[in-house]
Amino acid sequence: MTEPLLTIRGLVKHFALPPSGLGRRHRDVVHAVNGVDLTVGRGEFLAVVGESGSGKTTLANCVAGFVEPTAGTISYDGRVLVDASSSGRGHVVHHASRRNMAQEIQMVFQDPSSALNPRQTVESALLEPLSVHKVMRRPEAEARVHELLELTGIAPSMLRRYPHELNSGQRQRVVIARALTLSPRLLLADEPVSRLDVSMQSQILNLLVDLYRELGLTVIFITHDLSVVRQIADSVVVMYLGRIMEACSADTFFSDPRHPYSEALIAATPRPSALNANLETLAGEIPSPVHLPTGCPFSTRCPLVESACVESVPPLSEVAPHHHVACIKR
Repeated sequence: MTEPLLTIRGLVKHFALPPSGLGRRHRDVVHAVNGVDLTVGRGEFLAVVGESGSGKTTLANCVAGFVEPTAGTISYDGRVLVDASSSGRGHVVHHASRRNMAQEIQMVFQDPSSALNPRQTVESALLEPLSVHKVMRRPEAEARVHELLELTGIAPSMLRRYPHELNSGQRQRVVIARALTLSPRLLLADEPVSRLDVSMQSQILNLLVDLYRELGLTVIFITHDLSVVRQIADSVVVMYLGRIMEACSADTFFSDPRHPYSEALIAATPRPSALNANLETLAGEIPSPVHLPTGCPFSTRCPLVESACVESVPPLSEVAPHHHVACIKR
């Protein structure tokens, strides 16, 4: 791995639900992220995969600074951004504000329609970050906007248009351009093509890969579509119920998956060479993040489960160089 850019240790995020029942003080908790350790190298294109409810978006939101972690630390480029290691006493220390980190970390959201202000033109949306952060004068900012248009394939004729006058692919290009306005080094992409027409998806994916290479970005790409991962990612992290099940290179993930959950995800992915074959499906549904299974989170659906699996949570252990798996049988 290259030199680390992002380091996450012991990250936990719980969301308290409203008290249930009249007069009851007990509040259930959604265990969204449950002890994640992750290191992302400079220039890495990391795909975070897993079913809905596995904690992928919450993890990204913690890194972006949109939500406060319940416990753990997040460091960027050797600097501690957030320290919630003493959060048992309700203590979260922010070493950098979201505004200060906006020039380093940016996020591309899943739904481009909701990510853009319907009352702002494309030009206003791209000028706003430059104005808020006061990084350049108006003539320089306008030149930067035209540079972003060229980078992201947006026609200059669209500058005066509003979001409702654009198609879904054009809106997502604007969202990506806005995320790049302040020249961040880390880009978080949360299911950036899932809301797009099929015809637009490959265009946006190609754009992200081109920007990654041209600008020297580090990218954390969140998706549930493994066919996309095969095309673009250097490395893969598999999440399930807020924990990392497997972490390895993309080549290793597809050629030698070790965790039963990874194997199930790959088996359920359609392949052009097997159009007439029946896809293998994973039995059952992901358990409620409010009432977690004991032991291994995947024990309720795992075909290899045994009594030891429900006794304790298996640690993420190195089974081969740069290949980590959280399974007692692997």
